[in-house]
Amino acid sequence: MACEILLGRKEPCKDSVGGLDAIYFVNFGDLGAITYDATNTDVIDAVAGTPSAYKYEIKGTSTFTQNIQSSRDNGTTAFEQVLEVTLKKLTVADHKEIKLLSYGRPHVVIQDYNGNLFVGGLEHGMDVTGGTIVTGASMADLSGYTLTLTGMEKLPANFLGDTLAAVGFTVVSGA
Repeated sequence: MACEILLGRKEPCKDSVGGLDAIYFVNFGDLGAITYDATNTDVIDAVAGTPSAYKYEIKGTSTFTQNIQSSRDNGTTAFEQVLEVTLKKLTVADHKEIKLLSYGRPHVVIQDYNGNLFVGGLEHGMDVTGGTIVTGASMADLSGYTLTLTGMEKLPANFLGDTLAAVGFTVVSGA
């Protein structure tokens, strides 16, 4: 297999920002058949069966990081996907959902402030590998949940080529 570089890269404009706007949990296995862009297999154009994507609005301290784990000695490369999420406020309904997320291994669509949509855990799902349920010590402290979801994939998280609805998801928002 040839591993040749195909493109250069110019210094981009300073018109990008950091941060996450929302995440969408999809039950593992509900994505069905994936259709990739004909000219760029890093972009997903469609999913089969209109899977439900459960929207969680997040603001502030949540991050999505993809760590490249490559070994010349072993001849392997994998991509560790780490999503760290802060959810404000403790509720009975959220308690149940956090428990279900912890038991499962959902696919996660991550939306950043630049309008990019990434699919984390596309092949193997993402596991809750840590987190807290915290009340805080003083009145200004967090009362809510922190979650760390981790996935290990052969490829970096794919971009979605359009909005979730246009790609085939049914978006379910909270009350």
